[in-house]
Amino acid sequence: DTSVAVEVKVGDTIETVRFFHCYKRGVDRVFVDHPMFLEKVWGKTGSKIYGPKAGQDYLDNELRFSLLCQAALEAPRALNLNCSTYFSGPYGEDVLFIANDWHTALIPCYLKSMYQSRGIYLNAKVAFCIHNIAYQGRFAFSDFPLLNLPDEFRGSFDFIDGYEKPVKGRKINWMKAGILESHRVVTVSPYYAQELVSAVDKGVELDNVLRKTCITGIVNGMDTQEWNPATDKYTDVKYDITTVMDAKPLLKEALQAAVGLPVDRKIPLIGFIGRLEEQKGSDILVAAIHKFIGLDGTGKKEFEE
Repeated sequence: DTSVAVEVKVGDTIETVRFFHCYKRGVDRVFVDHPMFLEKVWGKTGSKIYGPKAGQDYLDNELRFSLLCQAALEAPRALNLNCSTYFSGPYGEDVLFIANDWHTALIPCYLKSMYQSRGIYLNAKVAFCIHNIAYQGRFAFSDFPLLNLPDEFRGSFDFIDGYEKPVKGRKINWMKAGILESHRVVTVSPYYAQELVSAVDKGVELDNVLRKTCITGIVNGMDTQEWNPATDKYTDVKYDITTVMDAKPLLKEALQAAVGLPVDRKIPLIGFIGRLEEQKGSDILVAAIHKFIGLDGTGKKEFEE
């Protein structure tokens, strides 16, 4: 607990937020403490984080994420992050904010309206990162005053689609505003960046906005120390490039046994990495895989078998 508290305006009320902090693996990790978040912690209260069920927002989501964005903007100036061997004290104002998905889309808006308009954070920039464009933060247009933004930002949020949820017709779109108001827009791979601007359905109705602003794909990285098969604590058999062909059949057998499948190293093992949602194709995977297997194939006899 940093014992640091700041006040932010959320809707019509003034809320006090506190900060927790730890320094781990060379990174300052700051956590925002407020009852709005604690009341909806998956696994703690039995509630899900974003809504009571898939595709449905909690009624206070706009207020919750407005609070998060304002707290994020306060942290570099308010916290003495002195655990680093390289510096101590606040980060200061010359910082880059990386906003991830619609939940943080108000950061560039608040940066301009609440800080830079008063001579604060004049050199600060925002990079808006799109992880999944299917989730955009679409809300009733009448909710715009809840965000406490000047009318000049209204156009960046203005959005009309053909859906009747959460309301029919005109809406506000947080992700659209994040794209338009940020200094750079990035996403998780060059291929996804190309996909998002290729068609209306691929960009989920924001493809035209992205084409105007430009989007850069940056490949996701990985921690090569943590995900090292030669030292991985989660695998029973360690391996490197010289032993991989011996180790993988043993690991396949261990996985088959763990999940109750017949243990046979000759049986192909197919993995699906993705959430169980329509967007990821999980709803058609079971039907499709039988069709693929039925097609067989031609080539080396041992592979055909």
